Amino acid sequence: MKISLVNEMRQIDKFAQEKFGVPELVLMENAGRASSDVMIRLLGGSAAGKTVCVLAGGGNNGGDAFAAARHLMNNGAEVKIFFAGNSAKLTKSAAINRDICSKMGMSIQPLATGRDFEKLPLFLNLSDGVLDGLLGTGVKGDLRDPMPRIIKCVNDAHRPVVSIDVPSGVNADTGAVASEAVMATATVTFGLLKAGLFFSPGASHAGEIVVDTIGLPVQLLYDRGIMQEYLDDGLAASLLPKRAIDVHKGSCGRVLAIAGSRGMTGAAVLASRAIMRSGAGLEMLASAESLLPIYAEKLTETMTQPLPEVRPGVLGDSAYDVLMKQLAKFDVVLIGPGLGRASETTAFVRRLANEVHLPLVLDADGLFAFVGHTMDLKGIGAPLIMTPHLGEMAALLGMKVEALKANIIEISRKAAHDWGAILVVKSECTIVVFPDGRVYITSKGNPSMATAGSGDVLAGTIAGLIGQMEKGHAGDAALLGVYLHGAAGDLADEEKGEGLVAGDIVRCLPTVRKNLKKLA
Repeated sequence: MKISLVNEMRQIDKFAQEKFGVPELVLMENAGRASSDVMIRLLGGSAAGKTVCVLAGGGNNGGDAFAAARHLMNNGAEVKIFFAGNSAKLTKSAAINRDICSKMGMSIQPLATGRDFEKLPLFLNLSDGVLDGLLGTGVKGDLRDPMPRIIKCVNDAHRPVVSIDVPSGVNADTGAVASEAVMATATVTFGLLKAGLFFSPGASHAGEIVVDTIGLPVQLLYDRGIMQEYLDDGLAASLLPKRAIDVHKGSCGRVLAIAGSRGMTGAAVLASRAIMRSGAGLEMLASAESLLPIYAEKLTETMTQPLPEVRPGVLGDSAYDVLMKQLAKFDVVLIGPGLGRASETTAFVRRLANEVHLPLVLDADGLFAFVGHTMDLKGIGAPLIMTPHLGEMAALLGMKVEALKANIIEISRKAAHDWGAILVVKSECTIVVFPDGRVYITSKGNPSMATAGSGDVLAGTIAGLIGQMEKGHAGDAALLGVYLHGAAGDLADEEKGEGLVAGDIVRCLPTVRKNLKKLA
């Protein structure tokens, strides 16, 4: 399923009306019916005898609310409408729906004076449900009075809320909330999913997300110019590599991982275990020679390659020649988990990355090596996957995390193009960004995964999958790896809750892959 940005959805609406001849009134009617259907479901399957408070703004979002109010009344609900807008500025379609509501005998209470606001909380508290049609997808920056006050009243009432298109107050592109935003029980979004419903804090305001196409022409919803897509079960299942009956360990992916340093051997161990649990045929962990006894005790299925050290636990150029002799044996290289940030190590990483002519995954300290040196990324000729969390991504870009979050899709899209890399940007919602502008967004994963080593598991999962894919499909491995990692985290959360550790995610990887295979 595609995911739209605000300007793209506006174009879809415009083309539906101008090129396909779909009247705005028809789209509004369908939006109203879809919204009322979700409200009725929240009310237990019947609106009869229930009281619904409908909040309508001055835009077409308000027109959708008026249309929904009619359907709710027709289904037996007692409806009270509060209007927070300028009647003179209503669009023709919204005004038509308002007038129908009035002729049907519904009370439409303006929210203009102090006395008006005294009535709102009283009726909210008497309502069985609230329909939020105050603001649409055009919200940016601070809300003007009286919207924050109205929204606070809604949230303070603690009633089931259905928001139309996006919760009022949420930026539909970024998920930002400048002041107040409605805490919805469910959000009915029209045409396509909106990007801001995936990013915090907007994601925590959306509740259950229901998508309704409201009769928009399918050609517009699948337009190739819309470059954001939802990484769902079906897409992930289609990416699963298929194994022939005559496969062997050498044909299932051979991974070289360069990882670990003193005090950070756990990162190398977690990444190595994820490589094997993702289905890779074999892995070699190359690490400082003084650390090998630790790995010998912790890793049974992984081969090890001792590397010469510049000092105990620290790698530098002395390891370069050893690794170059090994590369021909492998299909993919992972650099970075727990590798360390000594100046000798970062210089070594940059040199090695430019000589690796295999698909390359850079994670953690492998990414740190390129802070201030992102121009060197352009010289990497092999397929490159980078897996930064928000702090690492901001450091690579030389910007604040807040600035990155304010426009994460477009900033990441430009960086992927400039660096020639597939970016796996980890936040509350992980996105996979391709150099050609494609962006994939997943809803898998949960807050319990905010634990040390989770990122090492993701990097190992992606590296382990690359060797199982057909040549040239490293991007598929990034997408599938993000999905499997998030789904494994969800399964681990069911078992362990907030006490889960990264190793629990590793242990769940085979189960989620097996479950996904049933959908393929």
